[in-house]
Amino acid sequence: MHLAVTGAHALNLKKAYPMQLSTWLLYAAAVLVLTLTPGPSVLMCVTQGVRHGARRALFSALGSVTAVVGIMACSFVGLGAVMVASGPWFALVKWFGVAYLLYVGVSTFRSTQSSFEVDAAMGQSTVTRRRGLYLKGLLVGISNPKALLFFTAFFPQFIDPAAPQMQQFLILGGTFVAFELFWLMFYAIFAARLAPWLRAPGRARWFNRLAGGTFMGAGVLLATVKQGQE
Repeated sequence: MHLAVTGAHALNLKKAYPMQLSTWLLYAAAVLVLTLTPGPSVLMCVTQGVRHGARRALFSALGSVTAVVGIMACSFVGLGAVMVASGPWFALVKWFGVAYLLYVGVSTFRSTQSSFEVDAAMGQSTVTRRRGLYLKGLLVGISNPKALLFFTAFFPQFIDPAAPQMQQFLILGGTFVAFELFWLMFYAIFAARLAPWLRAPGRARWFNRLAGGTFMGAGVLLATVKQGQE
């Protein structure tokens, strides 16, 4: 009888506290390192922050975060593991990412823009500009199957099968989104503050060469990722 009461009490605690604080702190520390480290999404937000300002870069950041949430959801329901295990699906995601990163890199590198004073999208409506920035962030966010591999291997280590699954997903997902959005906007705001210095003659072209080369490098690096690699 005592064991039954103890078991019921433990179950109630699981429902009230779906994740231990120590587990969450370990997860948060890992996510902090991951989101702090610059990658293609950070570079995208930096580029948009310089060209359009931090407010418009927010839409690229939201697009990238949307992609991350989608990848996390796939991993949570098991689709991520299926895609990682499937050679054709993995190759499709991988080479799409390579092609898009190279496209962005080459386009940026070859840009003839010599000043950030004039917005290249000035002739478009505000809604169209925002949608375009959001879509760019979304495509960059989903362009790396490495994220799929990471979440497939990373998430299960922090999910307790005996505790409510959805609550844990919301905690883990919400934590990642908060860190990701914070750092993307941090870099975008920093870049926007740097924009006046980049407005000097010739510096915009230098920035485009650097950003384009980095995007192309990310595409080449992505091409070396192999199925099952962590």
